[in-house]
Amino acid sequence: MPQSVPRKRTRSSSSVPRRYNIREVALAAKVSVATVSRTLQMPELVTPETRQQVQETIDRLGYTPNLQARNLRTARSYMVVALVPDISNPFFAEVIRGIEQVAHQHRYAVLLGDTQNSPERERTYASLVDARQADGLITLLPHVPKISLPGRQPIVNACEYVRDKAVTSVYVNNEAAAQQATAHLLSLGHRDIALITGPMTRPISVDRDRGYETALKAAGIKRSPALTAAGDFSIESGIRAMESLLSRGNKFTAVFCCNDEMAMGAICALKAHGRSVPQDVSVVGFDDIRFARYFDPPLTTVAQPKGDLGKESMTMLLEIMSGVDVPARKRVLPTQFVVRGSTARRKSP
Repeated sequence: MPQSVPRKRTRSSSSVPRRYNIREVALAAKVSVATVSRTLQMPELVTPETRQQVQETIDRLGYTPNLQARNLRTARSYMVVALVPDISNPFFAEVIRGIEQVAHQHRYAVLLGDTQNSPERERTYASLVDARQADGLITLLPHVPKISLPGRQPIVNACEYVRDKAVTSVYVNNEAAAQQATAHLLSLGHRDIALITGPMTRPISVDRDRGYETALKAAGIKRSPALTAAGDFSIESGIRAMESLLSRGNKFTAVFCCNDEMAMGAICALKAHGRSVPQDVSVVGFDDIRFARYFDPPLTTVAQPKGDLGKESMTMLLEIMSGVDVPARKRVLPTQFVVRGSTARRKSP
């Protein structure tokens, strides 16, 4: 009697363990997707309590990262490019320092690209990513250079921002901060408040202008176009803008400048014209660069978290380059208003 051939057993679909994705892990752990990503890729950036909470959830669900989805490259340069429009601006130096600190922890070097507002220079630096000579790009510009790599682009936009939801960005609420700065001058009794803007082609300049106007409206004050002058964020442009305001003959007792360098230039021009700061004119800046506290007088200003902007942008770029499926994000960091000696109560008429 011929022996019967044993029937091949088939595994039922019910015996196949469910595969959880990173979003479900984040939901179960009651944290963000980015936190799960950091726990897996950069655990040193996560608090021990959160790290334990996420790891216990991962173990409980049996979650394993999808290596195919990561699409990790076998050959990495361990180089990233950071693009700045003007390296002579001390604001960018502190942001770059934050980028470099996180990059160094992960064995990455940072190539600094001073574009000098040149599209050709931008393309040259961006082409390093296309040629795989650099793994990613952090842009401190108000736009994102084109990169032709397939899939999600290894780019993070910092300080400035782009409205494209597909681009990860980290920045501050410029409008709210400018409104707070102007409100401070109003609280000191000033009503004729001038404004020195940055280039109005820059989103941050538009938002700071809007914050200034919003504060005036809230105080029932109509904005006067004669009290607005434009600069380009440099000290020299602050001098020129203040001289333009003074030449118009319109009275003002305070001025909000859209960055610290222009505020310093404005103070220099006021002194050259025999005006005392803050006795005759109060001045507020934006950024809180290192020189602001040592200026004469020390500058009242909006303090941006410059180091944190750099650290967060590099952390976000590492997440993208790791291939973890983290959606593009827009992260807003808090500012702090710092009162120093360049502002005072308005003198009685």
